[in-house]
Amino acid sequence: MLKIDNLSCQKGYNLLFKHLSFEINSGDILRITGTNGSGKTSLLKILAGLNVQEQGGVFLDNHAVKSEIYQKEIFYLGHLSVLSGELSALENLEFLTGLNKSTNQVQLIKALSNIGLKGYEDEYCAKLSAGEKRRVILAGLFISNAKVWLLDEPFTALDSNGVAIIEHRINKHCEQGGLCLFTTHQSSALLNQKVLAL
Repeated sequence: MLKIDNLSCQKGYNLLFKHLSFEINSGDILRITGTNGSGKTSLLKILAGLNVQEQGGVFLDNHAVKSEIYQKEIFYLGHLSVLSGELSALENLEFLTGLNKSTNQVQLIKALSNIGLKGYEDEYCAKLSAGEKRRVILAGLFISNAKVWLLDEPFTALDSNGVAIIEHRINKHCEQGGLCLFTTHQSSALLNQKVLAL
């Protein structure tokens, strides 16, 4: 269970949200909606342990955010591309998943194939389209063993086939007991999703 208790967040002089409390359990999918600047990305970064809240707490099975046990169960995907154009798709994915010591090259190649990039393993990312670059990053979803997925605009730059692949992967992750929080400005066909409006 991921528990958010009385959370408040301020950016500069702007109070983005306050007294935010909710719980989500294994199998849950939570779509976070709101206008630009409402705090969607800030909330995900707080839950990922990258930003600090003004007040309140975040707990995963009673383990506080930033604790070692909490952080091991979090997979965060930001909305900005973090790829090096001088590395291949495979090398970028290897770097992005480098903290997972159990990952091997066979798993990485399979992940790229699962995301629709079979044959692109050795292609330099500088030569890839925006959608293909996004797929390289999203291939991490086929490798991650974390329970909690925090995905900021995961469908950006994807075509309808790419969106369908990611939605299927998120549904499968949650059917197997994981949970997912995501933001998007697009419509989503994810099963049984709950909605949090900021």
